[in-house]
Amino acid sequence: MTQTTPPAVKQKQPAGLYLLFATEMWERFSFYSLKALFVLYLTKELLLSTEQASSYYGNLMSLIFLSPLIGGYIADKWLGKRASIIVGGICIALGQLCMGQGSLPAVWVAMGLIIIGNGFFKPNISSIVGDLYEKNDSRRDGGFTIFYMGINLGSFLAGLIAGTLAHHFGWVYGFGSAAVGMIIGLGLFIWGKDKYLQGKGKAPKEYIKENATKAVSNAPLTKEEKQRIAVIFIMAFFTIFFWAIFEQKGAALNLIADQHVNRVIHFFGKPFEIPTAWFQSINPLFIMLFAPVVSKLWVHLGKKGKDLSVPAKFMVAFWLIATGYVILLLSTWACGDNKMGIWWIVGAYFMFTMGELCLSPVGLSMVTKLSPAKFISLFMGIWFLATSIAGKLAGLYSGQLSKMSLQQFFTWPVIVPICASLVLLVLIKPIKKWMNGIQ
Repeated sequence: MTQTTPPAVKQKQPAGLYLLFATEMWERFSFYSLKALFVLYLTKELLLSTEQASSYYGNLMSLIFLSPLIGGYIADKWLGKRASIIVGGICIALGQLCMGQGSLPAVWVAMGLIIIGNGFFKPNISSIVGDLYEKNDSRRDGGFTIFYMGINLGSFLAGLIAGTLAHHFGWVYGFGSAAVGMIIGLGLFIWGKDKYLQGKGKAPKEYIKENATKAVSNAPLTKEEKQRIAVIFIMAFFTIFFWAIFEQKGAALNLIADQHVNRVIHFFGKPFEIPTAWFQSINPLFIMLFAPVVSKLWVHLGKKGKDLSVPAKFMVAFWLIATGYVILLLSTWACGDNKMGIWWIVGAYFMFTMGELCLSPVGLSMVTKLSPAKFISLFMGIWFLATSIAGKLAGLYSGQLSKMSLQQFFTWPVIVPICASLVLLVLIKPIKKWMNGIQ
């Protein structure tokens, strides 16, 4: 009687992950340079009001995260993920080159190009990461954590590099560095896609021809697949409340850092004013420092059979972001009419980061696991649709900054996530049931 040896558990991450890491890092450098500079550019250079600039920011963020729904569908049906990433990268680079030219029409053109580019780029690079793993590959969540660190390395560099260039040399240099970053990322992807991606991400017809025995089935969705899709929609809905509050970081909180935070520090006895855009690097710095810690925590809890479910992790994210706004609320009482010290906003951003780590990489991984294989880019686009709605809400709420006291402004971002977490608590059991064994 012969014994069958179980397949060895793979330990090393696929090489393609690191190519996608580098590509996404530079695209995120480009995107977060835009986020760090956009509202400041509109208010300081083009002299728009806080409400007008916030409206532009909300519309931009909303459409940036809405466009992946279309880009994901086009990739799944015709273009393929690789080609979509290339088209998207070109559009983003051109859009950044149009930004900072000193006129609103140039801003409109830039916004249009960046929105289109993100629609092609964002859902497809994330879904190729998922394609690198089998459905129950234990390396998947770790791979997404590594990928997420690439996102935040680019984000960290963006505020420092683009912010410094814009502060000292002019807006066009800040936005220009964002274009250069996208071009570098695109060049890396084109260079390594055939060598490292194991055939993943090709156009649908080409992929099916090469993998005839693995061709995507046209069979109708099963009951389990429909239930898993329902979970994606439910969890996407709840992310709206998180991201609408979190996105104040690039809108109202960016203006608050500029106007209400004492940004002067003494360096070797000499005063130095921290550029406002540098505050956008706090969150990604914390993510790079603590993402491995959080990832190990999930693994540790899993080994003990105490791993939190996806909705439970989302609940923790809501509590953490609410705590961040409690810190900002306390600063208004502690500082009175004086400007708040930088440590108040650093402490708030730390709590935002911990919340983000409990929600964003977990959500990305969940979508790739629950989506039917033939629609993975489409459902990644649907996932970003929730962020699109949140971006619009973020802009609307940010526009109220000039009409409220800081105490009032910081109060609602405490109340809303707590209420959302309580509703999610009631839904945990049915959500886990509909995931049908996928964790």
